[in-house]
Amino acid sequence: MLAPDLILVIQSIGKNYGGKIMKVTKYIHSCLLVESDGKVAIFDPGSMSRQAFDINTLNQLDYIFITHIHADHMDLDFIKDLVSKFPEVKIISTEEVIKELAKNNITAQSKPTSDVSFFDSPHENVQPLFSQPQEIGIHYLNKLSNPGDSHSFKETKEVLALPITAPWGSSINALKLALELKPKYIIPIHDWHWSDAARKQSYNGYAQLLADKGITFYKPETGVPIEIPV
Repeated sequence: MLAPDLILVIQSIGKNYGGKIMKVTKYIHSCLLVESDGKVAIFDPGSMSRQAFDINTLNQLDYIFITHIHADHMDLDFIKDLVSKFPEVKIISTEEVIKELAKNNITAQSKPTSDVSFFDSPHENVQPLFSQPQEIGIHYLNKLSNPGDSHSFKETKEVLALPITAPWGSSINALKLALELKPKYIIPIHDWHWSDAARKQSYNGYAQLLADKGITFYKPETGVPIEIPV
């Protein structure tokens, strides 16, 4: 028989979280596999992530979200492989991406669904280094927010995929944004530019700093699922 105190803890967990889990698996840089509410989605299947992702292990795919057209968020061969295995998958992105995919006979849409809403999240200025793309911020299942390559957005759900470092933005700006918006959970993305040692050291520092503010900062490893109680 369970001790009374343990029973109270279990009941509390069930009341607070409804027993629901969102499973998020990161595949280098900005590619996230999100499993929740019986649905499976991939965010930003880019060039830096393709070799780390084994499509053969994937048995379901309902959505592909592409925040913008840059190659580190949209690798055409990666997307072709996904669509070949899951021809009914819904691809949601910008008009710019939709036109590029159409050249390869891949259909996408820029309209939200019952699982998806958009928020204003403009790509930070990257000119003259790169072309300035269209970009969408995506709220998924009313639980997770992905802003793409932006530190200029003003809203988030309780789980935030937060870009940490980039030619267009700083880690300090990312931390200030986290403290301002106060999501409950953070999954760091857009960190390919760091060495493994730098990433580990930075993650540890961010996790400690944000924990003091009531924010859980996860430290993902490539291909290892994180279970978030949402």
